[in-house]
Amino acid sequence: MELNFKEIATATMVLFAVIDIIGSIPIIISLREKSGHISSGRASVIAAIVMIVFLFIGASILKLIGINVNEFAVAGAFILFFIAIEMILGVTLFKEKKGLKKTATVFPIAFPMIAGPGSLTTLLSLKAEYSTANIIVAIVVNVLIVFIVLKTSSRLQRFLGANGIAIIEKVFGVILLAIAVKLFTSNIQELFI
Repeated sequence: MELNFKEIATATMVLFAVIDIIGSIPIIISLREKSGHISSGRASVIAAIVMIVFLFIGASILKLIGINVNEFAVAGAFILFFIAIEMILGVTLFKEKKGLKKTATVFPIAFPMIAGPGSLTTLLSLKAEYSTANIIVAIVVNVLIVFIVLKTSSRLQRFLGANGIAIIEKVFGVILLAIAVKLFTSNIQELFI
């Protein structure tokens, strides 16, 4: 099990961009107002467990239904592409179901906001290129960031302001778009070999 700082840094940035916890601050604040309380620690731990379990058994599930990791990575690249377009252009392509009461800590915060389809797809896409140990470190780093953001969401919103959050979202959208293109080009070649 050899840790590679470059892989950890890249995987951390990719997951950070996909999870987009900074861009979710307004949603988190709204959920806090509606549900009264969100357990930052519980949401972070549940999201980490879901992501790590999926990292290990996701490929087996895919194999069971006859899909290889490269095919899933190409599909994941498309999802990342559309998430990036949403972030850059400020449009909504994916619709989220509403209807939450006291379960906001688990749903929709832990799943699907943090450990959602985008981050789970990203994990398997990253696994096609990086070591599992490095991806786990990236998950832990992101969960710590998520925990800090959930704990300090009100203060962060006041500090960054609406414009600051919008700028961060656009910057990470462009990074995510470049990553989607890289994932697509590196995995599409494997399908035709």
